[in-house]
Amino acid sequence: MKPNRISISLLVFVSIIGCASQLHKTGISIERYRSDLETKTIVVDDLVWKYTEKPGSGETLLVVHGFGGDKDHWTRFSRHLPKNIRVIAPDLPGFGESSKPEGLIYTQEAQAIRLQKFTESIGLSEFHIAGNSMGGGIAGIFAAKFPKQVKSLILFDNAGIKSPVPSEMQTIELSGKESPLLVKDTEDFDRLLKFTFVKPPYLPSFLKSYFAEKSVANREWNAHILKQIRKEGYFLESQLDKIQAPCLTIWGKEDKVIHYSVMEVLKKKLKSKLETILLENMGHAPMIEDPKLSAKLVQDWILNGHINKN
Repeated sequence: MKPNRISISLLVFVSIIGCASQLHKTGISIERYRSDLETKTIVVDDLVWKYTEKPGSGETLLVVHGFGGDKDHWTRFSRHLPKNIRVIAPDLPGFGESSKPEGLIYTQEAQAIRLQKFTESIGLSEFHIAGNSMGGGIAGIFAAKFPKQVKSLILFDNAGIKSPVPSEMQTIELSGKESPLLVKDTEDFDRLLKFTFVKPPYLPSFLKSYFAEKSVANREWNAHILKQIRKEGYFLESQLDKIQAPCLTIWGKEDKVIHYSVMEVLKKKLKSKLETILLENMGHAPMIEDPKLSAKLVQDWILNGHINKN
């Protein structure tokens, strides 16, 4: 092959690689655009917070992602909310595009306190707060510690409370095996999706590859944070009697990560108004698995103060 042909081939190869590296960013940008989300940045106590915001002139909803997740866990969900509901979805420190200092404490309690400073910095005073899994634990702790800010609490398959019936993940971890939430390699990402969802959400191949590679790259870091959370224990459970805001709890019946029997604990220990919804054929993250249904339930709750279960 002549030198000029070699150069052209090399340029084409580099161009293809460069395009591939941008595909996931383009795909995510399109998803956010379709949901009317704007990506923003703020620095709070020397920590960079990345977050998305959907404008709205009515009620404000702050949404908190789960372990290993990020702000885009709420992107498709936000798309199905009415235009007058404002949505704020941050990357918690340690996750997504926000700061990840090695010496920081990443327990759910620490994150709740950190999140309160974030809300003050962007000018939020009273709002609804929703969280999934670890994010649900953080949202619950937030509601307990800062009751005057929380108009209502929405929990999707939340952590922070010991389930009377052990989940499949608890059984695996108690046997001494590694947490199913940690991904070993790109092929193992499919196993995580099947473990988390009944019907995994559609992802174009390039996005799926990107998320798989990111999960593998973050494996050790995620294990570090998970160790802190496990050591913290069921902190939210000790705070339930301090929650004043009305609470909506939504759970996937087929959740293998946290068993839905947690809702029985909420019924016994939560003193504020509580409504519970158990969704058939649904896994650990309903707002991802069925964003339209999840948004409708949250919309009814925020705008009407109750859920029509008929």
